[in-house]
Amino acid sequence: MGRAELKAVKREKLGKEYAKKLRKKEWIPAVIYGGKTGSMPLEISLYDFKQLLRTGAGGNVIIDLKIEGDKTKAHTVLIKELQQDPVTGAVQHVDFKAISLTEKIRIKVPVQEKGESVGVKEGGILDHIHREVEVECLPTEIPPKIDVPVEHLKIGDSIFVKDLVFPEGVTCTMSPDDLIFTVLVPKKEEEVAPAAAAEGAAAEEPELIRKKKAEEGEVPAGEEKEKAAPKEEKKEEKKEKKE
Repeated sequence: MGRAELKAVKREKLGKEYAKKLRKKEWIPAVIYGGKTGSMPLEISLYDFKQLLRTGAGGNVIIDLKIEGDKTKAHTVLIKELQQDPVTGAVQHVDFKAISLTEKIRIKVPVQEKGESVGVKEGGILDHIHREVEVECLPTEIPPKIDVPVEHLKIGDSIFVKDLVFPEGVTCTMSPDDLIFTVLVPKKEEEVAPAAAAEGAAAEEPELIRKKKAEEGEVPAGEEKEKAAPKEEKKEEKKEKKE
């Protein structure tokens, strides 16, 4: 595994206001955890950090962190967390984790599909469930990524953790049955059946006819009966009076 160097300065002041001033001067607030010194607040050059990322030394690459004024020759670290602005993507803060090259660590490694599956060519959708897997190994044996061939996957097929191949000295700490890839059946738009559509139209038709007749001044048959009923009641009342 490759290594990179980065210079840092001890940060004498803390707080949001000082962090803002640092960023305006194109410096980044940072902190190192672990190791003999415990936690230590730092500040690093934004330019130097960008150069480090451009060389691909971000993520899981080992960094020799040289702190100005520190008697320690260099701190062997990994980037533990990188905080970025959600809108601009600008680096806001960096956490470094001190490590020992002779002690195993647990770390997450990216998983990358290799090739195009048969199922995708047939119209299926490749669902990437876990984009990272947690592994345990020495810092010098951390793989940059885990390549997973997917060409053989048909619609309905899946790849699990137990199917992955890891380099020698690297052990996955996840469950063997954790799903990594699966090829899903393509979704089809629901079509309304012609018979159902005809029934819907038939159900709406009487209402439309009733409205039309009402506009033309016609009275529906049901309403005629209702109106006729009161007349018959009046006739019966007259008969009763005569009697």
